Amino acid sequence: MARLAGVELPKEKRVEIGLTYIYGIGLKSSQKILKEAGVNPDTRVKDLTAEQEQAIRKAMAGYVVEGDLRREVALNIKQLIEMGCYRGMRHKRGLPVRGQRTKTNARTRKGPRKLVSGSKKATK
Repeated sequence: MARLAGVELPKEKRVEIGLTYIYGIGLKSSQKILKEAGVNPDTRVKDLTAEQEQAIRKAMAGYVVEGDLRREVALNIKQLIEMGCYRGMRHKRGLPVRGQRTKTNARTRKGPRKLVSGSKKATK
C-alpha cells in the first residue's frame, strides 16, 4: 500500500504512472524521481518494497507537491487579483486568462450559457 505525499497510489499501475497521481508531479518529473531513487519504472506500485518507497520519498523531498503547491498557486492568483492587473481582472470575472477568444467557445471558463430573453429579432 504505497502512500506518498498524502496520496494513495493505484496498486495495479506502473510506478512511473502512479506517481503522476500526485498533484505537481508529471511524467517527466516522475521519471527523474525514479531514476534518482534507483527504482525500475516498470515496477508495479503493489510490488514496491519499503526501501524503494523510502528512496522515492527521499528523491521527492525537493519537489513542492499537493497542499503546499495548491496553496502557492492560490496565493499567486490572489496576488494578481489584488494588484488589479489584466490577468487578475480576468480571474476575478471568470474569463479566460491567456488570450483565448470569448465570442464563441470559452464555455469551460464562463459556465453554461445564460439565456437573454428577447435577444432574437421580433417578427412583424
